[in-house]
Amino acid sequence: MRFLSLLVFVLFCVYMMFARWYFVCEVRHLCGEEQPVEDIRLKSLKLTEGDSTILRGYDQFAFDSASIAPRLNSDNQAFLDTLAAILRARPDRNVTITGFYRESEKDIAPGYFENIGLARADQIRKLLMKRGILQNRFSLDHGLSQDNQLREPLLFDLYDPSAIPKGFEKVVFTFRNMTFSDANFEYNSDVFLPGGPLLLYADSVKAYLGLNPAATLTIVGHTDSIGSDAYNLDLGLRRAKNAKKYFIDSLGVKATINVESMGKKRPVAPNSNPDGSDNPEGRQKNRRVNFILDNKEEAEQPQEEKILEDASDLN
Repeated sequence: MRFLSLLVFVLFCVYMMFARWYFVCEVRHLCGEEQPVEDIRLKSLKLTEGDSTILRGYDQFAFDSASIAPRLNSDNQAFLDTLAAILRARPDRNVTITGFYRESEKDIAPGYFENIGLARADQIRKLLMKRGILQNRFSLDHGLSQDNQLREPLLFDLYDPSAIPKGFEKVVFTFRNMTFSDANFEYNSDVFLPGGPLLLYADSVKAYLGLNPAATLTIVGHTDSIGSDAYNLDLGLRRAKNAKKYFIDSLGVKATINVESMGKKRPVAPNSNPDGSDNPEGRQKNRRVNFILDNKEEAEQPQEEKILEDASDLN
């Protein structure tokens, strides 16, 4: 009896497997075909200008895990086309692109960029540059997303470059104007410990300065708002000097290198929240070192922005 029961069960399993095969392969004709993954996106992408919304209701961009290249659909292309048209029609406005990254991606630092959020924002900037918008019309920002699925990976905000709040600064993150955080220094220290992205950038700067004898490098130190003005000016200057020392002593750079300190005078983000509480993320962005390349012998020419884009492609 047990044998008969087992045989019936086996025959039933064989029948179910055959029935499933027949339905999938013969009825639906799906055998051997890779099934497309449904790409469902939030239609919450918008373009803002301060508290106003200029564009709304577009599909969000999508980024695979650990990837800086967006998966573009037709709605994304339409958004970029419309944004480029707005920037052409409004030469008095620039745009900040903020790129976000997942918690699992926080240790990824592509090229010169210290996090993958900045690298994603840079990829979108390049797509807009291909639509004819000059590189100096963009600033970049970054943030850690609280959503592990990264369903809203980008923010776009127009701003008037002549009306930036007093004391604040927009960060551009280009080859000739690159910014690195205080991750390259121990906390409250001027000891220069360059990480991978800065090492890569420094090698490229050395090569550029070697090919352009008239070019100069200016290194500017910035701090957050904790501490006195005098202390922060001194800390920023010491950090800039030690970064200069690295370029001269470790890399053998012979070009002119200037050093400056802004201390806490030129933040890029609020040091505190609107309710007065501490803003650690903002203070982290403010603790930075800025590297500015200048070459006065280079005549301004239509190809300049292309040169900058080519340099940015090294990232």
